[in-house]
Amino acid sequence: MGENAEGNGISVATLQVTVVSATEEVWSGEAEMIVAKTTEGEIGILPGHTPMLAILAAGEVRITTANGEKVNAQADDGFLSVDNDRVNVVASQAEVVA
Repeated sequence: MGENAEGNGISVATLQVTVVSATEEVWSGEAEMIVAKTTEGEIGILPGHTPMLAILAAGEVRITTANGEKVNAQADDGFLSVDNDRVNVVASQAEVVA
């Protein structure tokens, strides 16, 4: 069993996240949580989330990495899919922002 950041021997489930634009991979890695703006409203995704497909609204995708860091990406015109703790954000335009 793996150890989490606290080193107590408990394995913590994570998401495998990929953010891509039409021309490149913008960010990829393990995450604890992802929050994105869809046409239906803002959605938060944690490990174990039900499979889904959503249309992205223009806005930020906020990622909390497995080690607690925050990554923000601007993503426009695309979709988000969730399946088996894998999250793919596919956008016509995407970039990591400060």
